[in-house]
Amino acid sequence: MAVWIRRYRKTAVISLILIVLLLVMAWRWGSASSPDRQWQMATVERGDVEELVTALGTLEPKDYVDVGAQVSGQLTRLHVEVGETVEEGQLLAELDASVQQTKVDAGLAEMESLQAQLEQRQAELELARLQYQRQQRLRGADATSDDAFQSARSALLVTEAQIKVLQAQLRQKQASVEGDQANLGYARIYAPRSGTVVSMEAREGQTLNANQTTPTLMRIADLSTMTISTQVSEADVHRLRAGMPVYFNTLGNNRQRYDSELRQVLPTPEVVNNVVLYTAEFDVGNEQAQLMSGMTAQVFFVVNAAENVLSLPVAAVKRSGRGQWKVQVLDGKGEPQDQPVQAGINNRVRIVINEGLEEGDTVVLGAAGPAMEPSKDNDRPRRRGLF
Repeated sequence: MAVWIRRYRKTAVISLILIVLLLVMAWRWGSASSPDRQWQMATVERGDVEELVTALGTLEPKDYVDVGAQVSGQLTRLHVEVGETVEEGQLLAELDASVQQTKVDAGLAEMESLQAQLEQRQAELELARLQYQRQQRLRGADATSDDAFQSARSALLVTEAQIKVLQAQLRQKQASVEGDQANLGYARIYAPRSGTVVSMEAREGQTLNANQTTPTLMRIADLSTMTISTQVSEADVHRLRAGMPVYFNTLGNNRQRYDSELRQVLPTPEVVNNVVLYTAEFDVGNEQAQLMSGMTAQVFFVVNAAENVLSLPVAAVKRSGRGQWKVQVLDGKGEPQDQPVQAGINNRVRIVINEGLEEGDTVVLGAAGPAMEPSKDNDRPRRRGLF
């Protein structure tokens, strides 16, 4: 009886194991026979693909000028405000000109004194010339001494020399007065160009010292054309070239696209936190005055572009050799099979298919888990974090 019981238990255990194995095999066979749950698919779609280099940029006016004071003094009045549009030659500000006016008045008075001295010497020169001529006639008649003749001649020459000294002093003083008058004119500051006052560095009542550095009063900029300066990493700068297409959106209005062309890449890099960055600049028109100084721009440099082409998610295309690509398609039994294709540019999300597939064809994107459904949109590659 005990032997029979042991045999029965052994047979029951073996039967239970066989039943479990059969269930597992049946589950696996059922999963394999369900292609909708086994494979994640992607569809060939038609659209535009751009290979881009992205960067952040800052907007600044292309043309601007800093208006400064050339003389020292107290800023007595400002005639403009920030944001105001000015024309070339318009009066912007006035400085206290009392010191400059005093110098001009003193110089003019000294010029009058020198002019009077010059007139006096000219009268003396006339007298000395008459006396010298008289001594010449007397000497011809042997009616005067050599001393009297030489004295008359010397007096004439001295007077002529004194007149030349006074004339030189008068020219020197005139030049000095003209300089003082110019400084007096600098007390009234005019706009050197037309534009918009974008910043104000001084206030009324402030004392400006122009002896050491030129104090800046304000900045006038031409806002009709803006320059965008971007910083591109050394890993991407070799892909940029002057004249390539570029577009950007501002952070405040990402629906508005602005198109332009790359103007230049500055050769000297800037190192920020051990990262080498190169400055790339381009210009854009601002006729509607929507772009303002200091705005941040999300910039896209178009390295390559293809319009109205067939494309797939990059995860669906594999490299099969040098310059060769392949995808996997399902055969009649639901098994994946390799199919060669010719691939073009890619933007790290989608890759262009030049030959080998037609619009609407489906390819295997990857194996799907039991709880996953086949991919029917283009967002799946992005969520998988490709590249």
